[in-house]
Amino acid sequence: MDTLKAALRRRAIYRQTVQELNALSSRELTDLGIRRSEIRSIARDAAFGA
Repeated sequence: MDTLKAALRRRAIYRQTVQELNALSSRELTDLGIRRSEIRSIARDAAFGA
């Protein structure tokens, strides 16, 4: 059961990260050095580790 809870938490972190980064303007992303095409990869790293 703990494994399932951990997986659900990681998935929630992934979804939240994608949502927050997608909400940023292109200018804001550029200021952060992030391209839109990198958002899912960045979220995956944040949630599941690099």
